[in-house]
Amino acid sequence: MDSPPTTKLDYHVDMFKLQSQATFLSLFKAEDGRIALILDSTVFHPQGGGQPSDTGLIEFAGSDFKFSVQDVRSKDGIVLHYGVFQGSAPGDIEKGEEVHLLVDESRRKLNSRQGKLNRSCSLVLHSAGHLLDLCMQKVGLGHLEPAKGYHFPDGPFVEYKGVVPQAELLVKQKELEAEANELISKGGKVYADILPYEEASLLCGGTLPDYIPKGSTPRVLRLGENPGCPCGGTHVSDISDIISMKITQMRTKKGMTKVLWFKKET
Repeated sequence: MDSPPTTKLDYHVDMFKLQSQATFLSLFKAEDGRIALILDSTVFHPQGGGQPSDTGLIEFAGSDFKFSVQDVRSKDGIVLHYGVFQGSAPGDIEKGEEVHLLVDESRRKLNSRQGKLNRSCSLVLHSAGHLLDLCMQKVGLGHLEPAKGYHFPDGPFVEYKGVVPQAELLVKQKELEAEANELISKGGKVYADILPYEEASLLCGGTLPDYIPKGSTPRVLRLGENPGCPCGGTHVSDISDIISMKITQMRTKKGMTKVLWFKKET
């Protein structure tokens, strides 16, 4: 059997889009028993890049069948929509049937509260991680290279290659938090564009990471008029939507510096 084609990512073109039309390609049951749908395109963001997956519904045109999307993953460029059919499962679904995709907006935007901290999901956490990258440069830590980000509500962080002297950590943590909140208070539109390699490189400070092939057309994120960075995720529409930042810890260990944060209760 031929492999399905690479899934077209509608959220790359418009990261604020929450609905789209697509064509059903195939269905299969995974080893863990979950059902997965494969479509020719999707507006659902899969889990990856430190960002949790979208959830929502897939409705089949001309029928009452609805598929509740509970998890989304990407493998070899093919997006897998895992979930369950609402009510009775349909019989054979023919390849080529039209479907309507609806992303759960609250999954992308809604804040979940725990304790005294308001810890927000997908959009705010992911955008805040990139905001911290900008602020690292502004507080004199631009020599540290971003290595990993985890943007889930149970403990978001950004990790950098390089160390900060122990005596400076608390000072830099306070400077970083102050700088982040200043940028948030000023606000600024958030952009994401697919650009030619050279143009993308200029917007990202003159260079792009080695994993981006030369001659390709990377997607570049910009927070306001600040320098951009390559990113395939979804984000807030304005920096001010992050509301405020609380840096909870900054530590250095084994040649890496980790910054952990939550969004403040408002």
